[in-house]
Amino acid sequence: MRALLGIVALVLRTEHRALLRGFALAVTVLAMGAALLGLSGWFIVAAAASGLAGTGALFNVFGPSSMVRFLALGRTAARYGERLLTHDATLRALSGLRVRLLRGFLAQPWRVLERLRANAVLNRVTADVDALDGVLLRLVIPAVAGGLVLLGAGALLAWLVHPWVGLWVSGGWLLAPTAAFALGQRRARAPARRVEAAGQAMRARMVDLIAAREDLLTYGQLDRQTASVAQATAREADARRALERVERRAGFALDLIGTVVVGGALAIGGGLAQRGDVTPAQAALGVLAALALAEATTPVRRALAEVGRMAQAARRIVPALDPAFDTARSPTQDPTQDPIQPPPPKAPLRLDAVTTGRFAPVTLEVRAGETVALTGPSGRGKSTVLLMAAGVLAPAQGRVTLGGQTPATEADWRRAVVMVPQRHALIAGTLRENLALAGAEAEDDARRAALEAVQLTEVVKAKGGLDATLGFRGAGLSGGESRRLALARAILTRPRVLLLDEPTEGLDHETAAKVMTGLRNALPETAMLVAAHRSEDRKGATCVIALQGLPVAVRKTDI
Repeated sequence: MRALLGIVALVLRTEHRALLRGFALAVTVLAMGAALLGLSGWFIVAAAASGLAGTGALFNVFGPSSMVRFLALGRTAARYGERLLTHDATLRALSGLRVRLLRGFLAQPWRVLERLRANAVLNRVTADVDALDGVLLRLVIPAVAGGLVLLGAGALLAWLVHPWVGLWVSGGWLLAPTAAFALGQRRARAPARRVEAAGQAMRARMVDLIAAREDLLTYGQLDRQTASVAQATAREADARRALERVERRAGFALDLIGTVVVGGALAIGGGLAQRGDVTPAQAALGVLAALALAEATTPVRRALAEVGRMAQAARRIVPALDPAFDTARSPTQDPTQDPIQPPPPKAPLRLDAVTTGRFAPVTLEVRAGETVALTGPSGRGKSTVLLMAAGVLAPAQGRVTLGGQTPATEADWRRAVVMVPQRHALIAGTLRENLALAGAEAEDDARRAALEAVQLTEVVKAKGGLDATLGFRGAGLSGGESRRLALARAILTRPRVLLLDEPTEGLDHETAAKVMTGLRNALPETAMLVAAHRSEDRKGATCVIALQGLPVAVRKTDI
């Protein structure tokens, strides 16, 4: 529960004003509901008693009736305002929580990020954050507001009716539902966890089934994966039935508690009325107020089903949150807009004896307008050198500098250095939207020039232009076309340093040569460091560096 309390504190810090206003309205709703039913009961009984006593003509019906109307309309308006404020504040807080959570993931070491499965992480983040949307709406605000209203109602009934009535109603509605919630929550914890785990497994398997349906069909595994999804769905249904049994028992307990509290209020009020300590109208006020206060405990049943899921989600989310995230910053504000001192425009990229311990230390320098190619057998460390040059992988020893100094922040690296890895990323959307990831301010003419540089102009025209739509992960383009689109996106960033990992893989010799020439022509002042397997990747290189597993740092061959 400590993690859950941490999430509550975080949400309260970011949206405390709106939540406090919503909380005040939640208290108002419950208080008005109890007052409405209690006043109505008193009004009816008092009017009947006045009529029986022959004093009906003297009984003022306008005051109580106008108050009944005010409470009925006011309760409706307060409920609307409470829902509007609390839901709006919660959604804004969860939006900031998602940003902070994703920033926390991005702060993980590169090797950790490489091992993450995108589908699994997205599924988990979505499910966990969705689980937390009820922390305040269905747990904290109803519980605290209900407790305050019950205490206030008890004090008011003690004053208006009798202390014994106030004590019985307030104590009964406070203590018994709290005990029922504590016991039910303990029993609901395990099935709630099973529901969440089975639900996430079902969603992950369904995503895998959809994403890999062609491969599964090709290898005859489609039925097996479908059965796996059905199995996870069945487990979720079984766990949900167990959770619903706990909910029904909790609901029965609450109904029983309500019967006892209202019956007790009737018995106490009736006894006091027989002795003449209170009037029948006052006794009716106590009974109907006790009946109305059942609304304060209504969220208990729903909270039982949610609290286990919430606690489990909070335990997963809290360790992944980015502690450096500024909660006062707008979630939509770009953190890279902080003022920094950029390196000189033509600052060289230099690696001084960098290594991860798995290959000989590498020393090299790439100046503006130069192209340096890294060669060597697979597994020698070419991609690792690029990752260190990009600032996403810290070397075990050595230093990476731009213009003689190491960039201080992630924003410094990203302004100066762009990397196109082997596994590039495209999104489901238009070609224009994919290119816009490099910067939404680019004009269409610049986008077309970038496409021309990587020999994609005719491909884009054939697909209908920049507004042509791609599927999941860029489906609709071949492997070589997808790689060239990623290269065009890199051109639009106009980087000082461009890192390319096997940029012409999947291209024929002629197209590959044109792409490498187009890259250099489009970025004449950019320093390029290329991990090269093919001769086309080395086209235009000013020097080639062969990575060695020797004590010697590098072997350099001028071209």
